[in-house]
Amino acid sequence: MSDANKIPAASAAKIIALASDHGGFEMKSRIAEVLKSGGYEVLDLGTHSADRVDYPDYGYALAEAIATGKAGRGIALCGSGIGISIAVNRNPKARAALCHDVTSTRLAREHNDANVLALGARLTGIEVALECVKVFLNTAFEGGRHAERVKKLGKC
Repeated sequence: MSDANKIPAASAAKIIALASDHGGFEMKSRIAEVLKSGGYEVLDLGTHSADRVDYPDYGYALAEAIATGKAGRGIALCGSGIGISIAVNRNPKARAALCHDVTSTRLAREHNDANVLALGARLTGIEVALECVKVFLNTAFEGGRHAERVKKLGKC
């Protein structure tokens, strides 16, 4: 793997949870490989093949991993990214942002403190997806005026 594709871990102790349905399986596998090469610990919550499965099951598992502290951040994938992001966001401790480019990814971290990046594997190319992952893992939350808004997101 070339150094250009490596995503260096900001903290090697960080655990990144990954989850996908069958539509995101191939991209999830590639992202896991790149994260591991960058020193991240990957918690792969499945699916583990391209056989048809239901995205809510994997979205809920990812949200639970975030809510219980088993992982600091997560990456959720399905064909469009829409279904799995809805499933993840059912948990008030998860803040999944469906992103299609590095700008939306950066803003999701800076303004919304997103702890889950959702990607549509059928809509986003792998190179753009890997750039989004890099930005997601290396962009800090700005806090300030955004902090009160984010706090409201966890209320149900």
